Amino acid sequence: MSTMSGEKNGQIAFAVGLLAGSIATYLVTSKNKTITNAPKASTARNDAASTQSMPDEIRSEMLSRNNLYFESSNGMPDITNACVLVVGLGGVGSHTAHMLARSGVKYLRLVDFDQVTLSSLNRHAVATLKDVGLPKVTVLCNHLRQICPDESRLVLDPVVKMYTGDRERDGTMMDPPDGVEKWDIVIDAIDDVPTKANLISYCAKRDIRVISCMGAGGKADPTRVHISDLRSASRDPLATAVRQRLRMLAKKEAKESGEKITNGSGVTSGGWISCVDDDSKLAVVFSSEKVVAKLAAITDEQKEEGMHNFGAVDNMRVRVLPVVGTMPAIMGQTLAAMALCELGGKPFSPVGAERVGRNIRHKLYQHLRSREKKLEDKLTPTLKEGSDNYTTDGTYIGAIQIDPDDVEYLMAELWKNKCAISGSRLGTVLELYRWDMSKPATPNNLVLMCVKSAQKFEKDFVELGDGRKGVDEVTRARIEKRLTMCVLDAEEE
Repeated sequence: MSTMSGEKNGQIAFAVGLLAGSIATYLVTSKNKTITNAPKASTARNDAASTQSMPDEIRSEMLSRNNLYFESSNGMPDITNACVLVVGLGGVGSHTAHMLARSGVKYLRLVDFDQVTLSSLNRHAVATLKDVGLPKVTVLCNHLRQICPDESRLVLDPVVKMYTGDRERDGTMMDPPDGVEKWDIVIDAIDDVPTKANLISYCAKRDIRVISCMGAGGKADPTRVHISDLRSASRDPLATAVRQRLRMLAKKEAKESGEKITNGSGVTSGGWISCVDDDSKLAVVFSSEKVVAKLAAITDEQKEEGMHNFGAVDNMRVRVLPVVGTMPAIMGQTLAAMALCELGGKPFSPVGAERVGRNIRHKLYQHLRSREKKLEDKLTPTLKEGSDNYTTDGTYIGAIQIDPDDVEYLMAELWKNKCAISGSRLGTVLELYRWDMSKPATPNNLVLMCVKSAQKFEKDFVELGDGRKGVDEVTRARIEKRLTMCVLDAEEE
Protein backbone atom coordinates (compact mmCIF):
# COMPACT_ATOMS: atom_id res chain seq x y z
CA MET A 1 0.00 0.00 0.00
CA SER A 2 2.74 2.46 1.03
CA THR A 3 4.70 1.50 -2.09
CA MET A 4 1.76 2.32 -4.36
CA SER A 5 1.20 5.59 -2.49
CA GLY A 6 4.86 6.50 -2.91
CA GLU A 7 4.71 5.75 -6.61
CA LYS A 8 1.56 7.86 -6.97
CA ASN A 9 3.16 10.77 -5.10
CA GLY A 10 6.22 10.44 -7.29
CA GLN A 11 4.08 10.57 -10.42
CA ILE A 12 2.27 13.64 -9.15
CA ALA A 13 5.58 15.35 -8.33
CA PHE A 14 6.92 14.48 -11.77
CA ALA A 15 3.78 15.87 -13.44
CA VAL A 16 4.01 19.10 -11.45
CA GLY A 17 7.70 19.47 -12.34
CA LEU A 18 6.97 18.81 -15.99
CA LEU A 19 4.18 21.38 -16.02
CA ALA A 20 6.38 23.99 -14.29
CA GLY A 21 9.18 23.32 -16.75
CA SER A 22 6.82 23.69 -19.69
CA ILE A 23 5.52 27.01 -18.39
CA ALA A 24 9.06 28.29 -17.83
CA THR A 25 10.13 27.16 -21.29
CA TYR A 26 7.12 28.93 -22.82
CA LEU A 27 7.91 32.17 -21.01
CA VAL A 28 11.61 32.07 -21.95
CA THR A 29 10.77 31.20 -25.56
CA SER A 30 8.30 34.07 -25.77
CA LYS A 31 10.91 36.48 -24.44
CA ASN A 32 13.55 35.11 -26.79
CA LYS A 33 11.25 35.57 -29.78
CA THR A 34 10.96 39.21 -28.88
CA ILE A 35 14.75 39.51 -28.76
CA THR A 36 15.31 37.53 -31.95
CA ASN A 37 12.80 39.54 -33.95
CA ALA A 38 13.86 42.87 -32.48
CA PRO A 39 14.94 45.49 -35.01
CA LYS A 40 18.65 45.82 -35.52
CA ALA A 41 18.84 49.25 -33.93
CA SER A 42 17.57 48.00 -30.56
CA THR A 43 20.24 45.29 -30.60
CA ALA A 44 22.95 47.77 -31.44
CA ARG A 45 22.85 50.54 -28.89
CA ASN A 46 21.61 51.25 -25.40
CA ASP A 47 17.84 51.64 -25.63
CA ALA A 48 16.16 52.69 -22.40
CA ALA A 49 12.91 51.00 -23.41
CA SER A 50 14.51 47.57 -23.97
CA THR A 51 17.23 47.57 -21.34
CA GLN A 52 16.83 44.86 -18.71
CA SER A 53 18.82 45.60 -15.59
CA MET A 54 20.81 42.70 -14.14
CA PRO A 55 21.34 42.61 -10.36
CA ASP A 56 24.97 42.81 -9.23
CA GLU A 57 24.81 39.45 -7.45
CA ILE A 58 23.68 37.63 -10.60
CA ARG A 59 26.34 39.25 -12.78
CA SER A 60 28.97 38.53 -10.13
CA GLU A 61 28.05 34.85 -10.05
CA MET A 62 28.07 34.65 -13.87
CA LEU A 63 31.67 35.86 -13.90
CA SER A 64 32.78 34.19 -10.66
CA ARG A 65 35.09 31.64 -12.30
CA ASN A 66 36.79 34.35 -14.36
CA ASN A 67 37.14 36.47 -11.22
CA LEU A 68 38.98 33.63 -9.51
CA TYR A 69 41.37 33.23 -12.44
CA PHE A 70 42.20 36.94 -12.67
CA GLU A 71 42.16 37.53 -8.92
CA SER A 72 45.95 37.69 -8.62
CA SER A 73 46.21 40.39 -11.29
CA ASN A 74 42.99 42.16 -10.26
CA GLY A 75 42.20 42.02 -13.96
CA MET A 76 38.42 41.63 -14.11
CA PRO A 77 37.70 45.39 -13.88
CA ASP A 78 39.89 45.88 -16.96
CA ILE A 79 37.97 43.15 -18.81
CA THR A 80 34.55 44.46 -17.82
CA ASN A 81 35.54 47.94 -19.03
CA ALA A 82 37.30 46.82 -22.24
CA CYS A 83 36.39 47.91 -25.75
CA VAL A 84 37.09 45.29 -28.42
CA LEU A 85 36.54 45.39 -32.17
CA VAL A 86 35.92 42.07 -33.93
CA VAL A 87 36.09 42.12 -37.72
CA GLY A 88 34.76 38.97 -39.37
CA LEU A 89 32.07 36.85 -37.71
CA GLY A 90 32.31 33.57 -39.57
CA GLY A 91 33.51 30.28 -38.13
CA VAL A 92 36.44 31.92 -36.32
CA GLY A 93 35.19 35.37 -35.33
CA SER A 94 31.79 34.21 -34.06
CA HIS A 95 33.46 31.92 -31.52
CA THR A 96 35.82 34.71 -30.43
CA ALA A 97 33.07 37.29 -29.97
CA HIS A 98 30.86 34.74 -28.22
CA MET A 99 33.50 33.95 -25.60
CA LEU A 100 34.50 37.60 -25.10
CA ALA A 101 30.87 38.43 -24.32
CA ARG A 102 30.49 35.45 -21.97
CA SER A 103 33.68 36.50 -20.18
CA GLY A 104 32.51 40.00 -19.36
CA VAL A 105 33.96 42.30 -22.04
CA LYS A 106 31.79 45.39 -21.90
CA TYR A 107 31.86 46.87 -25.41
CA LEU A 108 31.93 44.77 -28.57
CA ARG A 109 31.73 46.24 -32.05
CA LEU A 110 30.95 43.37 -34.39
CA VAL A 111 31.66 43.85 -38.09
CA ASP A 112 30.64 41.56 -40.95
CA PHE A 113 28.81 42.10 -44.23
CA ASP A 114 27.80 38.46 -44.81
CA GLN A 115 24.70 36.41 -44.08
CA VAL A 116 24.30 33.01 -42.48
CA THR A 117 24.10 30.23 -45.08
CA LEU A 118 23.29 26.56 -44.79
CA SER A 119 26.94 25.67 -45.36
CA SER A 120 28.11 27.94 -42.52
CA LEU A 121 26.07 26.04 -39.91
CA ASN A 122 28.88 23.48 -39.51
CA ARG A 123 31.17 26.06 -37.92
CA HIS A 124 29.31 29.19 -36.78
CA ALA A 125 29.25 29.57 -33.00
CA VAL A 126 25.53 30.25 -32.49
CA ALA A 127 23.63 30.20 -35.81
CA THR A 128 20.75 27.77 -36.29
CA LEU A 129 18.63 26.74 -39.25
CA LYS A 130 16.11 29.51 -38.63
CA ASP A 131 18.94 32.07 -38.89
CA VAL A 132 19.81 31.21 -42.50
CA GLY A 133 19.55 34.34 -44.62
CA LEU A 134 20.00 36.75 -41.70
CA PRO A 135 23.14 38.88 -41.24
CA LYS A 136 25.75 37.10 -39.12
CA VAL A 137 26.07 40.26 -37.03
CA THR A 138 22.36 40.29 -36.20
CA VAL A 139 22.26 36.59 -35.37
CA LEU A 140 25.24 36.86 -33.02
CA CYS A 141 23.92 39.98 -31.30
CA ASN A 142 20.53 38.34 -30.69
CA HIS A 143 22.22 35.36 -29.07
CA LEU A 144 24.62 37.41 -26.95
CA ARG A 145 21.79 39.61 -25.73
CA GLN A 146 20.10 36.50 -24.31
CA ILE A 147 23.27 35.78 -22.32
CA CYS A 148 23.42 39.32 -20.93
CA PRO A 149 20.22 41.33 -21.41
CA ASP A 150 21.65 44.26 -19.44
CA GLU A 151 22.87 46.75 -22.04
CA SER A 152 24.80 48.70 -19.43
CA ARG A 153 27.01 45.64 -18.85
CA LEU A 154 27.27 44.39 -22.42
CA VAL A 155 27.16 46.99 -25.19
CA LEU A 156 26.74 45.42 -28.62
CA ASP A 157 27.55 47.64 -31.58
CA PRO A 158 26.74 45.74 -34.80
CA VAL A 159 27.98 46.90 -38.19
CA VAL A 160 26.50 44.97 -41.11
CA LYS A 161 29.08 46.18 -43.57
CA MET A 162 32.29 45.03 -45.22
CA TYR A 163 35.58 46.49 -43.99
CA THR A 164 37.62 47.72 -46.95
CA GLY A 165 40.33 50.01 -45.60
CA ASP A 166 38.81 52.92 -47.54
CA ARG A 167 37.80 55.66 -45.11
CA GLU A 168 35.04 56.97 -47.37
CA ARG A 169 33.46 53.54 -47.74
CA ASP A 170 34.04 52.40 -44.16
CA GLY A 171 32.86 55.60 -42.52
CA THR A 172 33.30 55.55 -38.73
CA MET A 173 33.59 51.76 -38.53
CA MET A 174 37.13 51.85 -37.13
CA ASP A 175 36.56 54.77 -34.76
CA PRO A 176 36.51 53.76 -31.08
CA PRO A 177 33.43 54.55 -28.96
CA ASP A 178 32.91 58.10 -27.77
CA GLY A 179 35.24 58.98 -24.93
CA VAL A 180 37.66 56.13 -25.72
CA GLU A 181 41.10 57.00 -27.13
CA LYS A 182 41.65 53.73 -29.00
CA TRP A 183 40.51 50.12 -29.04
CA ASP A 184 41.97 47.90 -26.34
CA ILE A 185 42.28 45.06 -28.86
CA VAL A 186 41.24 44.47 -32.46
CA ILE A 187 40.42 40.89 -33.47
CA ASP A 188 41.08 40.15 -37.13
CA ALA A 189 39.05 37.17 -38.35
CA ILE A 190 38.96 38.18 -42.02
CA ASP A 191 39.70 35.50 -44.62
CA ASP A 192 40.39 37.83 -47.55
CA VAL A 193 44.02 38.88 -48.15
CA PRO A 194 43.68 42.54 -49.27
CA THR A 195 41.21 43.57 -46.56
CA LYS A 196 43.12 41.58 -43.91
CA ALA A 197 46.34 43.40 -44.81
CA ASN A 198 44.52 46.75 -44.84
CA LEU A 199 43.17 46.15 -41.34
CA ILE A 200 46.56 45.10 -39.95
CA SER A 201 48.37 48.08 -41.50
CA TYR A 202 45.69 50.47 -40.25
CA CYS A 203 46.12 49.24 -36.67
CA ALA A 204 49.93 49.04 -36.86
CA LYS A 205 50.15 52.67 -37.96
CA ARG A 206 48.06 53.71 -34.95
CA ASP A 207 49.73 51.42 -32.39
CA ILE A 208 46.52 49.42 -31.87
CA ARG A 209 46.98 45.87 -30.59
CA VAL A 210 45.89 43.25 -33.15
CA ILE A 211 45.36 39.52 -32.70
CA SER A 212 44.84 37.92 -36.10
CA CYS A 213 43.77 34.49 -37.31
CA MET A 214 45.34 32.84 -40.33
CA GLY A 215 43.88 29.99 -42.39
CA ALA A 216 41.60 27.38 -40.81
CA GLY A 217 40.47 25.70 -44.03
CA GLY A 218 41.73 22.30 -45.11
CA LYS A 219 43.21 21.52 -41.68
CA ALA A 220 42.03 19.52 -38.67
CA ASP A 221 44.90 18.77 -36.25
CA PRO A 222 44.41 20.81 -33.04
CA THR A 223 47.94 19.99 -31.84
CA ARG A 224 49.39 22.06 -34.70
CA VAL A 225 47.76 25.35 -33.67
CA HIS A 226 50.29 27.99 -32.59
CA ILE A 227 50.55 31.67 -31.68
CA SER A 228 53.50 33.68 -32.97
CA ASP A 229 54.54 36.76 -34.90
CA LEU A 230 53.44 36.84 -38.53
CA ARG A 231 56.85 35.97 -39.97
CA SER A 232 57.03 32.76 -37.91
CA ALA A 233 53.68 31.48 -39.21
CA SER A 234 54.76 28.48 -41.28
CA ARG A 235 52.87 26.19 -43.68
CA ASP A 236 50.07 28.72 -43.88
CA PRO A 237 49.27 30.04 -47.38
CA LEU A 238 47.14 32.87 -45.98
CA ALA A 239 49.96 34.04 -43.70
CA THR A 240 52.39 34.01 -46.63
CA ALA A 241 50.02 36.03 -48.79
CA VAL A 242 49.36 38.56 -45.99
CA ARG A 243 53.12 39.01 -45.38
CA GLN A 244 53.66 39.68 -49.06
CA ARG A 245 50.78 42.13 -49.19
CA LEU A 246 51.97 44.04 -46.12
CA ARG A 247 55.48 44.20 -47.51
CA MET A 248 54.13 45.54 -50.80
CA LEU A 249 52.15 48.24 -48.97
CA ALA A 250 55.20 49.18 -46.89
CA LYS A 251 57.50 49.29 -49.92
CA LYS A 252 55.07 51.54 -51.73
CA GLU A 253 54.95 53.95 -48.79
CA ALA A 254 58.73 53.75 -48.28
CA LYS A 255 59.35 54.56 -51.95
CA GLU A 256 57.17 57.64 -51.64
CA SER A 257 58.89 58.79 -48.43
CA GLY A 258 62.43 57.58 -49.22
CA GLU A 259 62.65 55.46 -46.07
CA LYS A 260 64.30 52.06 -45.62
CA ILE A 261 62.08 49.32 -44.22
CA THR A 262 64.57 46.46 -43.60
CA ASN A 263 68.00 46.03 -42.07
CA GLY A 264 69.42 44.35 -45.17
CA SER A 265 68.76 40.78 -44.03
CA GLY A 266 65.03 40.89 -44.63
CA VAL A 267 64.15 41.73 -41.04
CA THR A 268 61.95 44.77 -40.64
CA SER A 269 63.71 47.63 -38.92
CA GLY A 270 61.20 50.30 -38.04
CA GLY A 271 57.94 51.90 -38.98
CA TRP A 272 54.61 50.14 -38.89
CA ILE A 273 55.88 47.17 -40.95
CA SER A 274 57.91 46.05 -37.91
CA CYS A 275 54.67 44.48 -36.66
CA VAL A 276 55.47 41.50 -38.91
CA ASP A 277 58.31 40.53 -36.54
CA ASP A 278 56.85 41.79 -33.27
CA ASP A 279 54.13 39.67 -31.67
CA SER A 280 53.54 42.35 -29.04
CA LYS A 281 52.05 44.45 -31.85
CA LEU A 282 50.59 41.72 -34.06
CA ALA A 283 50.08 38.19 -32.75
CA VAL A 284 48.76 35.57 -35.15
CA VAL A 285 47.02 32.26 -34.55
CA PHE A 286 47.92 29.73 -37.22
CA SER A 287 48.14 26.01 -37.90
CA SER A 288 51.45 24.50 -38.99
CA GLU A 289 49.61 21.46 -40.35
CA LYS A 290 50.05 20.95 -44.06
CA VAL A 291 46.78 21.57 -45.92
CA VAL A 292 45.26 18.13 -46.48
CA ALA A 293 42.19 19.06 -48.57
CA LYS A 294 41.99 21.05 -51.79
CA LEU A 295 39.61 23.82 -52.80
CA ALA A 296 36.37 22.66 -54.39
CA ALA A 297 36.72 22.21 -58.15
CA ILE A 298 35.46 24.90 -60.52
CA THR A 299 32.14 23.81 -61.96
CA ASP A 300 31.28 23.77 -65.66
CA GLU A 301 28.70 26.49 -65.01
CA GLN A 302 31.35 28.73 -63.43
CA LYS A 303 33.69 28.14 -66.35
CA GLU A 304 30.96 28.91 -68.86
CA GLU A 305 29.56 32.05 -67.24
CA GLY A 306 32.82 33.36 -65.79
CA MET A 307 34.15 33.08 -62.24
CA HIS A 308 33.61 36.78 -61.58
CA ASN A 309 29.84 36.27 -61.72
CA PHE A 310 29.79 33.91 -58.72
CA GLY A 311 31.36 35.97 -55.93
CA ALA A 312 29.11 37.40 -53.22
CA VAL A 313 31.25 40.54 -53.29
CA ASP A 314 33.69 41.86 -55.89
CA ASN A 315 37.30 40.59 -55.53
CA MET A 316 36.34 38.02 -52.88
CA ARG A 317 37.25 34.34 -53.00
CA VAL A 318 34.85 32.30 -55.15
CA ARG A 319 36.08 28.72 -54.81
CA VAL A 320 34.82 26.89 -51.74
CA LEU A 321 37.20 26.04 -48.90
CA PRO A 322 36.87 22.61 -47.26
CA VAL A 323 36.44 23.23 -43.53
CA VAL A 324 36.14 20.85 -40.58
CA GLY A 325 34.05 22.88 -38.14
CA THR A 326 36.29 22.15 -35.16
CA MET A 327 39.31 24.03 -36.51
CA PRO A 328 37.68 27.50 -36.83
CA ALA A 329 36.18 27.02 -33.36
CA ILE A 330 39.56 26.12 -31.83
CA MET A 331 41.29 29.06 -33.51
CA GLY A 332 38.50 31.45 -32.54
CA GLN A 333 38.68 30.35 -28.92
CA THR A 334 42.47 30.77 -29.05
CA LEU A 335 42.03 34.38 -30.16
CA ALA A 336 39.60 34.95 -27.28
CA ALA A 337 41.91 33.32 -24.73
CA MET A 338 44.84 35.51 -25.71
CA ALA A 339 42.71 38.66 -25.75
CA LEU A 340 41.18 37.96 -22.33
CA CYS A 341 44.51 37.15 -20.69
CA GLU A 342 46.07 40.33 -22.05
CA LEU A 343 43.11 42.45 -21.00
CA GLY A 344 43.10 40.83 -17.56
CA GLY A 345 46.79 41.43 -16.91
CA LYS A 346 47.82 37.76 -17.10
CA PRO A 347 49.33 37.43 -20.59
CA PHE A 348 50.87 34.10 -21.48
CA SER A 349 53.96 33.47 -23.58
CA PRO A 350 53.05 31.01 -26.36
CA VAL A 351 55.39 28.14 -27.18
CA GLY A 352 57.00 28.58 -30.60
CA ALA A 353 56.23 26.15 -33.39
CA GLU A 354 59.94 25.42 -33.89
CA ARG A 355 61.40 22.96 -31.39
CA VAL A 356 65.05 22.91 -30.34
CA GLY A 357 66.89 19.66 -29.74
CA ARG A 358 68.25 18.71 -26.32
CA ASN A 359 71.87 18.83 -27.55
CA ILE A 360 71.47 22.43 -28.70
CA ARG A 361 69.87 23.45 -25.43
CA HIS A 362 72.65 21.76 -23.45
CA LYS A 363 75.30 23.47 -25.57
CA LEU A 364 73.76 26.90 -24.92
CA TYR A 365 73.71 26.20 -21.20
CA GLN A 366 77.36 25.12 -21.14
CA HIS A 367 78.45 28.10 -23.25
CA LEU A 368 76.67 30.51 -20.89
CA ARG A 369 78.16 28.90 -17.78
CA SER A 370 81.67 28.85 -19.29
CA ARG A 371 81.45 32.49 -20.40
CA GLU A 372 80.22 33.67 -17.00
CA LYS A 373 82.99 31.68 -15.24
CA LYS A 374 85.68 33.31 -17.38
CA LEU A 375 84.20 36.73 -16.62
CA GLU A 376 84.18 35.92 -12.91
CA ASP A 377 87.85 34.85 -12.95
CA LYS A 378 88.79 37.98 -14.86
CA LEU A 379 86.92 40.46 -12.62
CA THR A 380 87.41 38.87 -9.19
CA PRO A 381 90.48 41.10 -8.46
CA THR A 382 88.24 44.16 -8.92
CA LEU A 383 85.61 43.15 -6.32
CA LYS A 384 84.43 45.84 -3.95
CA GLU A 385 85.85 45.58 -0.48
CA GLY A 386 83.60 43.35 1.59
CA SER A 387 81.55 42.16 -1.43
CA ASP A 388 81.57 38.67 -2.91
CA ASN A 389 79.66 39.51 -6.07
CA TYR A 390 80.00 43.16 -7.10
CA THR A 391 83.00 44.80 -8.71
CA THR A 392 84.01 48.39 -8.23
CA ASP A 393 82.16 49.39 -11.43
CA GLY A 394 78.94 47.64 -10.31
CA THR A 395 79.21 44.47 -12.44
CA TYR A 396 77.78 41.34 -10.86
CA ILE A 397 79.89 38.17 -10.96
CA GLY A 398 78.85 34.76 -9.75
CA ALA A 399 77.27 31.45 -10.76
CA ILE A 400 74.45 31.43 -13.27
CA GLN A 401 71.01 30.98 -11.70
CA ILE A 402 69.28 28.76 -14.25
CA ASP A 403 69.37 25.05 -15.01
CA PRO A 404 69.40 23.23 -18.39
CA ASP A 405 65.62 22.81 -18.36
CA ASP A 406 65.15 26.59 -18.23
CA VAL A 407 66.98 26.98 -21.55
CA GLU A 408 64.08 25.49 -23.54
CA TYR A 409 61.66 27.97 -21.99
CA LEU A 410 63.96 30.90 -22.68
CA MET A 411 64.59 29.89 -26.28
CA ALA A 412 61.19 28.67 -27.42
CA GLU A 413 58.72 30.58 -25.28
CA LEU A 414 60.38 33.84 -24.30
CA TRP A 415 62.55 34.57 -27.34
CA LYS A 416 60.80 32.43 -30.00
CA ASN A 417 64.09 30.93 -31.20
CA LYS A 418 65.33 34.20 -32.69
CA CYS A 419 67.84 36.91 -31.87
CA ALA A 420 66.16 39.51 -29.68
CA ILE A 421 68.15 42.32 -31.28
CA SER A 422 68.35 41.53 -35.01
CA GLY A 423 65.46 39.10 -35.39
CA SER A 424 67.71 36.41 -36.94
CA ARG A 425 66.29 32.91 -36.50
CA LEU A 426 67.33 29.31 -36.19
CA GLY A 427 69.98 28.57 -38.80
CA THR A 428 72.25 31.17 -37.24
CA VAL A 429 74.23 30.48 -34.07
CA LEU A 430 72.30 31.74 -31.04
CA GLU A 431 73.59 32.24 -27.50
CA LEU A 432 72.19 33.47 -24.17
CA TYR A 433 73.73 36.66 -22.74
CA ARG A 434 73.11 38.66 -19.62
CA TRP A 435 71.20 41.82 -20.46
CA ASP A 436 71.91 43.87 -17.33
CA MET A 437 75.45 43.14 -16.17
CA SER A 438 74.73 44.59 -12.73
CA LYS A 439 72.36 41.68 -12.06
CA PRO A 440 72.92 37.89 -11.94
CA ALA A 441 72.20 35.50 -14.81
CA THR A 442 68.57 34.77 -13.93
CA PRO A 443 65.87 33.81 -16.46
CA ASN A 444 64.48 37.36 -16.52
CA ASN A 445 67.93 38.79 -17.29
CA LEU A 446 69.00 36.54 -20.17
CA VAL A 447 68.55 37.49 -23.81
CA LEU A 448 68.98 35.30 -26.88
CA MET A 449 71.42 36.81 -29.40
CA CYS A 450 73.02 35.80 -32.66
CA VAL A 451 76.83 35.89 -32.90
CA LYS A 452 76.96 39.26 -34.67
CA SER A 453 74.67 40.96 -32.14
CA ALA A 454 76.47 39.31 -29.23
CA GLN A 455 79.90 40.47 -30.43
CA LYS A 456 78.67 44.05 -30.69
CA PHE A 457 76.97 43.76 -27.29
CA GLU A 458 80.21 42.61 -25.64
CA LYS A 459 82.24 45.28 -27.44
CA ASP A 460 79.83 47.99 -26.25
CA PHE A 461 80.08 46.62 -22.71
CA VAL A 462 83.86 47.09 -22.79
CA GLU A 463 83.86 50.47 -24.53
CA LEU A 464 80.67 52.05 -23.14
CA GLY A 465 80.42 50.24 -19.82
CA ASP A 466 76.99 48.83 -20.75
CA GLY A 467 76.18 46.71 -23.81
CA ARG A 468 72.62 48.02 -23.79
CA LYS A 469 73.80 51.49 -24.73
CA GLY A 470 74.58 50.25 -28.24
CA VAL A 471 71.02 49.00 -28.79
CA ASP A 472 68.51 51.44 -30.30
CA GLU A 473 65.77 52.71 -27.98
CA VAL A 474 62.87 50.94 -29.68
CA THR A 475 64.60 47.53 -29.64
CA ARG A 476 65.78 48.04 -26.07
CA ALA A 477 62.27 48.89 -24.87
CA ARG A 478 60.85 45.84 -26.66
CA ILE A 479 63.46 43.52 -25.10
CA GLU A 480 62.94 44.89 -21.61
CA LYS A 481 59.18 44.58 -21.93
CA ARG A 482 59.67 40.97 -22.99
CA LEU A 483 61.88 40.26 -19.99
CA THR A 484 59.10 41.39 -17.65
CA MET A 485 56.95 38.59 -19.10
CA CYS A 486 59.39 35.89 -18.04
CA VAL A 487 57.50 33.47 -15.79
CA LEU A 488 58.88 29.97 -15.57
CA ASP A 489 56.23 28.55 -13.22
CA ALA A 490 52.55 29.25 -12.60
CA GLU A 491 52.03 31.82 -9.90
CA GLU A 492 51.13 30.27 -6.57
CA GLU A 493 49.04 32.04 -4.01
